[in-house]
Amino acid sequence: MNSNNDFLVLFLAPVRDFLADDGVSEILINGAGQIYVERSGKLELTNAKFASEAQLMAAAVNIAKSVDRILDERHPDLDARLPDGSRVHVTIPPISRCGTIISIRKFKKDMLTLEKLEKLSSIPHDGVLLLNAIVKLRKNVLVSGGTSSGKTSVLNAISGLIPDGDRILVLEDASELQLQQRHCVYFETRKPDKNGEGEFSIRDLVIASLRMRPDRLVIGEIRGGEALDLLQAMNTGHSGSMSTIHANSPVDALRRMETCAILSGVELPLNAVRMQVDSAINCIVHTMRLPDGSRKIVDISEVLPLKDGEYQTSPLLKWNTRSIAQDGSVSGDFSLCNKPSFAEDANIMGLELPKYE
Repeated sequence: MNSNNDFLVLFLAPVRDFLADDGVSEILINGAGQIYVERSGKLELTNAKFASEAQLMAAAVNIAKSVDRILDERHPDLDARLPDGSRVHVTIPPISRCGTIISIRKFKKDMLTLEKLEKLSSIPHDGVLLLNAIVKLRKNVLVSGGTSSGKTSVLNAISGLIPDGDRILVLEDASELQLQQRHCVYFETRKPDKNGEGEFSIRDLVIASLRMRPDRLVIGEIRGGEALDLLQAMNTGHSGSMSTIHANSPVDALRRMETCAILSGVELPLNAVRMQVDSAINCIVHTMRLPDGSRKIVDISEVLPLKDGEYQTSPLLKWNTRSIAQDGSVSGDFSLCNKPSFAEDANIMGLELPKYE
């Protein structure tokens, strides 16, 4: 382990082997006596334990101190980034009923590319062609999916298609994205300090970034009122931007974006917000974790004009689950659906698209 991880080893010695294991993506500590890890999308109960609840609590408090935060009964929740880039979330009693709970999502040193996702059968070659055209045509993209469905990894892979000459501003709550282009500027939110001061939210970052001449904005995740600022940016010249959002389907992603925009506190008629969402978001890439633990891009859809005030999408490519075996393994295939409306534009730019019938 490198020197950056000495901090982790000191406070989290019982899980040091999992921190060093590149095959482990998440570590879930449910009190002193129960520790799970995630490998290849599946959870495993380990034999590792902390000696006592007091030892685990001490580790949590020391993590909080290292990021200048307080963790106690009045402040029983902590979200932070560790020195190696991993994200950690801690909850303690009284809001946790079974002792100190620590969740660690490890920082991926080697981010996935679309080529790697294709080799893993997470996306077919037709899907790669579609995404390449979508990005090169500067379509605004929303990557949607449930928790731990691979949204951030897919966003990072898609961002790799952005031309190297663009100025890209990357805004995140916790630094995870690793773009390869030369002209990338990274920003990260800041939590309030132990005195409740100094907070700089993702919405603050979006507003500030618009004064920095971005060609494209890449936002790690949309969760609240920053949605409205992003929509306005997308609708006023910052095309080709992209982000992620928690949602169960492409249409649900648009509804979630609408809800987040309403949380901005700006009083706008619902129809006006809906029209902003519909005009700003061009394509939705939906991800899913399947029962066997594998993660796939299960839907690439184009956003259509509102119909009777309701969101409409046109699937361009979909994953079809054909069977699920008793051991959880999943069989299925990808299929092309509707030809994209931007097919002619892609042809003019010499961009290859799948062969639609």
